[in-house]
Amino acid sequence: MARLKGLLKIEGTLDNLTFYKTQDGHLVKTKSGVSGDRIANDPNFKRTRENGSEFGSSASAGKLLRNAVRNLMMNASDNRVTSRLTQIMTQIKNYDATSPRGERNVGVGIADPMAKALLKGFDFNDSATLGSVIFAPFTVNTGTGDIAFPAFTPINDIYYPTGATHVSFKSAFADVDFVNEVSAIEYSPVQNLAIDGTNTPFNLIPAAVPAGAGTKLYFLTIEFFQEVNGIQYSLKNGAYNVLNIVEIA
Repeated sequence: MARLKGLLKIEGTLDNLTFYKTQDGHLVKTKSGVSGDRIANDPNFKRTRENGSEFGSSASAGKLLRNAVRNLMMNASDNRVTSRLTQIMTQIKNYDATSPRGERNVGVGIADPMAKALLKGFDFNDSATLGSVIFAPFTVNTGTGDIAFPAFTPINDIYYPTGATHVSFKSAFADVDFVNEVSAIEYSPVQNLAIDGTNTPFNLIPAAVPAGAGTKLYFLTIEFFQEVNGIQYSLKNGAYNVLNIVEIA
């Protein structure tokens, strides 16, 4: 793959070259000389087929998780979240120590504590990570999904963007069954606070424990607003908002 420089920017295929546009600019690559039929049937491409199958399974696991929190991602995600999450799911798949090559999957691999550790702390918006925004300690009750902030002073405990007057917190407790490809999720009420020097301890308690026997995931969202004439407006369409997997069980 090469980057295309110069005044002329084209897209499409020319001879043996394919020109295309991405968020990284205009790129060019050579066309593959191997047909899809050969890859699908030639014994020499068995490893390729196995790798492709496992990659597809990992991508589906990432999509399942994204769909579970799609309502939260609408306000806090970046344009690389799909590829970043698929990359982690591919690593989690490698912890499947029982399935044959080509059939290893996230549903089995996620049972390993080391696999869970790969997903814990994942930020859906790489431009606003949890660790760079909030400094106050909090705890997660994995039985109820309760996220507790025993002490919180907004002006001291968060890094807030210029113009922000208010910050909102919300949590979610999800059950994601990567084997059966189903999920359930419950949300807490929103805690909205003025960004000032008031110490305000609070708890984010989901409405219920989500049904299911899959992997339990605990999410925290942070959103920033600017109040004008009594109405709060999201800053830059959510560019500063956080969505993080704070715990996994």
